[in-house]
Amino acid sequence: MALSIADAFTGAGARVVTARSFASALIAVENEVPSAVILDHARSDADSSQLCRRLRQRNIPYVLHSGYGMPDGADGRAVQVPKPANPDALVTAVLGLLRRRRTLHLNL
Repeated sequence: MALSIADAFTGAGARVVTARSFASALIAVENEVPSAVILDHARSDADSSQLCRRLRQRNIPYVLHSGYGMPDGADGRAVQVPKPANPDALVTAVLGLLRRRRTLHLNL
């Protein structure tokens, strides 16, 4: 499923960076400034609470793509797209976050 999601974003013109664990995702967020992040709440090495807090601190919008509810530390502005979902629904959700973010920056 991750490959089809990555393919959908690549097809929409995005540069995609994937992480197989929350530890590697935290490193990627520190080393890059992503426009947005899609994450699953429950992974084998941890849950997403720490990553959600770090994304909020860095003002990086994100989509929770999970079968679980909002985790502790999740930003109320985050969008949840429950599993299973068509990859195009994730692209649409991220585009909506980016448009909303751009509008907020223009109105400041």
